[in-house]
Amino acid sequence: MRSRVVLIGVIAVLLIATTFLIVARPGSGRATSDALVVSGGVPPEPPPPVPMPAAGRAVKADSWGAAGRYREWADRVGGKVSVEPRALAAYAVGEQFGSCGLSWVTLAAIGSVESAHGRFNGATVAADGTSSPAIIGPALDGRPGVQAIGDTDGGQYDGDTRWDRAVGPMQFLPSTWRRWGVDGDGDGVARPHDLDDAAATAAVYLCASTSTMSTGAGWWAAITTYNRSSEYARDVLERSNQYAQGSLR
Repeated sequence: MRSRVVLIGVIAVLLIATTFLIVARPGSGRATSDALVVSGGVPPEPPPPVPMPAAGRAVKADSWGAAGRYREWADRVGGKVSVEPRALAAYAVGEQFGSCGLSWVTLAAIGSVESAHGRFNGATVAADGTSSPAIIGPALDGRPGVQAIGDTDGGQYDGDTRWDRAVGPMQFLPSTWRRWGVDGDGDGVARPHDLDDAAATAAVYLCASTSTMSTGAGWWAAITTYNRSSEYARDVLERSNQYAQGSLR
């Protein structure tokens, strides 16, 4: 009987060890979303806190506008995290619109996944934060694997008067932008193709979906509201942690 108990104990230990090896992400010490099953539904931890960007004296309005307050910080940190300083400053602007413990690293991760920081498909980011050419997603026309969403903006944002398309560096649907869009850089207009405005709007939208992004549960809830995909949330989590760790070097 005793040997049988010992054998059962050994098997249990091996099963636990095997589960850990399957769930753990090599080199990161963090778990993938498979841990949701193993750990009873506890989401992965959010990115670690990082120092808030220090605002300085704004540069001329015809260069970086409101984002110019973070130019010195963005120039210094951009090389550490491999993000172009102009985009990084926009995420610092966006952080100021978050009221739920949101950090610029999460906004940067979303911007990376959605549009390569406003540079998808060869686009460039101008000094005022706008991407050129404008980043517009495929038509949401109901083709296999694509949701059908008829036009809601008369083509105002996406240039399509038949179907909606996600627009801008943070990829908002026109109807979502119309409800949540904010003027992040203070130029009097909320534009989805302006990274300053898009990052600020993302912050407002994320914080409206959770009381805090400082916990794993709150962070996960917000990101899966932005995009209802566990794979997407894992990608954002991984990049958020990369930016957080890189900025602290």
